[in-house]
Amino acid sequence: MTATNINICTDGELESRAQSVLADLGLDMTTAINIFLTQMVDKRAFPLEMNATKTVQKKRPRSEVKGSMKIWMADDFDAPLEEMREYME
Repeated sequence: MTATNINICTDGELESRAQSVLADLGLDMTTAINIFLTQMVDKRAFPLEMNATKTVQKKRPRSEVKGSMKIWMADDFDAPLEEMREYME
C-alpha cells in the first residue's frame, strides 16, 4: 500500500467534536476517513443518507428536489472496522 495525504478544510469545532466521538469509538480521524472511503469504493455509492433539508425544499419546488441517497449499514457493524484494521496492518 502506498500512503498518500489528503488535506481537507473543516470547521475547527466540528473537527474537535468529531475527534471526541472517534476517541470514544477507539478510532482516529485517519481510520474513520479510510473506513468512509473504503465503504464508498466497495458499494460504489456515497455511504451516507443525503436528503434535502426543509429549508432547501421550501426554496425549491418539490419537483426539482432529486431523490435521496441511502445509508448502507453492515449487519455486523464491526465487520468493516475489522476489515479496515486488517487492511491498515
